[in-house]
Amino acid sequence: MMWEFWQPTEVTVLMPDLMAVEAGPAATVGYFLLDRAAGQAWVVDVPMGSAEQYVALARQYGVRISRILLTHGHWDHIADAAVLQRETGAPIAIHRADAYRLSDPVELRLWQLPLPFEAVEAAEFLEHGQHLSSGTAWELEVRHTPGHTEGGICLVEHRRRCLFSGDTLFAGSIGRTDLPGGELQQLLRSIAQQLLSLPDDFRVYPGHGPPTTIGKERRENPFVRGEVG
Repeated sequence: MMWEFWQPTEVTVLMPDLMAVEAGPAATVGYFLLDRAAGQAWVVDVPMGSAEQYVALARQYGVRISRILLTHGHWDHIADAAVLQRETGAPIAIHRADAYRLSDPVELRLWQLPLPFEAVEAAEFLEHGQHLSSGTAWELEVRHTPGHTEGGICLVEHRRRCLFSGDTLFAGSIGRTDLPGGELQQLLRSIAQQLLSLPDDFRVYPGHGPPTTIGKERRENPFVRGEVG
């Protein structure tokens, strides 16, 4: 079923082995992390309507999707998680504090929109400081960044000097904190301690909007400018 407010799915190649997939009514951005040598790919967040595109990318590059990583449990980031899990058999990973959000996405979404959602279960709970290796291409460090939700995380790739920030940090803004589980001062602490502690040249790939850098946000973001760890 189509909806008038639907955003067409768009794929942007950010690096030869990194694609952004923007989809769903909230224009949510998920990411396809390709590891050709290992014959696999990881997905970071699964917006509504993105599962088909992720599967198509996996087919295009001749790899299997082996892991589904969720930065947090809000509906627009998990809407197609059940679909993608069913299509690929890939396990779903999320921070334990947000796992409850997967069980009833209809009840916990902000707007009571006439959209289909499926409950799904996590196979893995991500922990702060945990390191995830895809094989050769990707090494992600999990950083717990509560404040937008209780179990929000960012994924840092030190070798590539980039991170996936979910709804913690955006270009010129931060995640909203007026929803259940949100708290402004906690989010600002998370950003200051876990993100602004990184060097300025680290590229930030957020869950909405364009990429940015830590340095640009440190200098120009009105919400975090002047924050220190």
